[in-house]
Amino acid sequence: MALTVSCKRMVKIRIENMGQKEVVAKDAGRTLLAYLLESRTDWMHACGGKGRCTTCRAVITRGGDQLQPETVAERKFREQGLLREDERLCCQAVALGNVAIRVPRDCQFPHIRYDL
Repeated sequence: MALTVSCKRMVKIRIENMGQKEVVAKDAGRTLLAYLLESRTDWMHACGGKGRCTTCRAVITRGGDQLQPETVAERKFREQGLLREDERLCCQAVALGNVAIRVPRDCQFPHIRYDL
């Protein structure tokens, strides 16, 4: 399970291929997936956010330094070739500040229109 540390810093997550959608939260220290689901953003997470699959992947385009270091689960998937260098698992990546992400093509829902 990902460690979460709540603090007073604001977090803004910009989803570049969903029309530049922004998710804003007043408290840093939770996972990207927690922020996305709280904002009612449809985001794939087949294992329920437990770090057991890779369906909640996000490509980190900016702000990777605003995420806590990768978890054991992420290292495992990276070593298996299931997680690229520019990707993180949303259920594991804890945000400490602003981040820009993209939904990988193979993690996109059919009912959502994504930008190229």
